[in-house]
Amino acid sequence: MSDADRFSGKFEFLEHTADVYIRVHGVRMEEAYGNAALALFETMTDSAKIAQTQEDTLEVEAEDQYALLYNWLEALLVKFETEGMLYSKFQISNWQETHENFKFTAKMWGEVFNIKKHPQKVGVKAVTYHLMAVIREPERVVLEFILDI
Repeated sequence: MSDADRFSGKFEFLEHTADVYIRVHGVRMEEAYGNAALALFETMTDSAKIAQTQEDTLEVEAEDQYALLYNWLEALLVKFETEGMLYSKFQISNWQETHENFKFTAKMWGEVFNIKKHPQKVGVKAVTYHLMAVIREPERVVLEFILDI
């Protein structure tokens, strides 16, 4: 099965001259955020080779939807950089939106990076706000973001 088939309906890589531009799809915001995380790790390695042997939890909070997406992806990137963690399964729950902030809880399953098991694609340096989009439609959610590589 090709990567395009495996990730069909979840995310796609868009054309960009220097970085990785990703469009993520979901029926609900929680699904889209899980697919955004999967796209982040697929950018770095073959996510199909990430065993789901370790469970971690994160609480993410921000003042708006853009900062929430940024904080989510940045928190996952920090987990990789500080603990070597790769994840391939995500469960977003307790989604809350108020006038003051947005927040959710995430469970992630994965394992520590192993150079012999996890092929390296590209190194992600940072998440950016450049061209970031959060599009809510009645039947779906679309998120777009760029990863600095």
